[in-house]
Amino acid sequence: MSPELISILVLVVVFVIATTRSVNMGALAFAAAFGVGGLVADLDADGIFAGFPGDLFVVLVGVTYLFAIARANGTTDWLVHAAVRLVRGRVALIPWVMFALTGALTAIGAVSPAAVAIVAPIALSFAARYGISPLLMGAMVVHGAQAGGFSPISIYGSIVNGIVERENLPGNEVVLFLSSLAANLVIAGVVFVVCGGLKLWAQGAVDERDGGGSPAPAAGNRAAGAAPVPQRAAPRPAELRPDPTSATGTLSPETTTLTPARTATLTSLLALVVAVLVFDLDAGLTAITLAVVLSTLWPEDSRKAVGEIAWPTVLLICGVLTYVGVLDEMGTITWAGEGVGNIGVPLLAAVLLCYIGALVSAFASSVGIMGALIPLAVPFLERGEIGAIGMVAALAVSATVVDVSPFSTNGALVLAAAPDVDRERFFRQLMVYGGIVVAVVPAAAWLVMVVPGWG
Repeated sequence: MSPELISILVLVVVFVIATTRSVNMGALAFAAAFGVGGLVADLDADGIFAGFPGDLFVVLVGVTYLFAIARANGTTDWLVHAAVRLVRGRVALIPWVMFALTGALTAIGAVSPAAVAIVAPIALSFAARYGISPLLMGAMVVHGAQAGGFSPISIYGSIVNGIVERENLPGNEVVLFLSSLAANLVIAGVVFVVCGGLKLWAQGAVDERDGGGSPAPAAGNRAAGAAPVPQRAAPRPAELRPDPTSATGTLSPETTTLTPARTATLTSLLALVVAVLVFDLDAGLTAITLAVVLSTLWPEDSRKAVGEIAWPTVLLICGVLTYVGVLDEMGTITWAGEGVGNIGVPLLAAVLLCYIGALVSAFASSVGIMGALIPLAVPFLERGEIGAIGMVAALAVSATVVDVSPFSTNGALVLAAAPDVDRERFFRQLMVYGGIVVAVVPAAAWLVMVVPGWG
């Protein structure tokens, strides 16, 4: 049995044990990396740790630390209330606002994980407060980031267009951008419907004064002059009900007032955005530095924040990505890609490359996978039997739309940022959703973009 096949079978065993025995998959993956890397690939410790995602480790720790402080001092509650007022109480609009916000950030040049790191904690805090599915909100944030991710001035777009130019392939920057935008917009619409978005529309607007009260009666519900029809208020979690200590039954000033700590936290969040987007600083290092400053100034608010860092998620993601790094070091990923590229039927090779891009990208760097797969597709693209523009767009969509996987950087950030959830259950939901995306989207992208022969 070849080393590459052994490494793939071990990965399957890790999944099975983690699923059936409730062992942290990251810990299992570290053990697998040690066993396969040392015994099968003959790697030393440095070779095994070459795949450890140190940058992602710092991002996960720094961002969850900063937003744990924001939750402790009430900043996220203030932001959620401000968001409700911004959309005039229409809670159903908020997921789309988050989709558009992350899309705008990536379209103007933010790295996708940086945009998700900025938006996801706020979006998921809103979801927790208003009883919105965290899967819906997390998916909207990630798909929004990918929707704008291939604009001509974006990071992803610049990289892919550069690879296409280097390989002397026909390219079209606008088609690449619109393909990703359309694919993620359609997926977001489906997720919105399936995960309860229509029920949010049916509830109408919440009362902005109580931060989430009864739905406001919709215009046209009754004829002019008719008596109001009694309506039952939609059930709300306890934290959404009016503050019992408030004489008016509305949100207490403690929720709506900007205290010095909240003002400083909001300034820190704005500084994080500016540092990442304008000065191109690392999101994780910037976030952890800002969190330390806030902790020093208001230690009473941040005393428990370190304990609220999503340590099990950090272990899970870092372990799995370290094992994927071992696979990369021993050539398993290249081995699989070359095997597909040598298939004599171009359309079949094209769809298999899309699936490999999706599957591997669910556990690794999307940009890295695109950088490897596009050159692998060059031999049969040069024969003219497959349209290069459509194939590149299909590979780009397949390799990035799966970033909702909890093992990818964006999915991991969503998992870590969700407050007040059963993380094990949320992890399974993200994994199942990611699996559905991996199974469906590459085939759909191939059918729409490759089969017609674009380019």
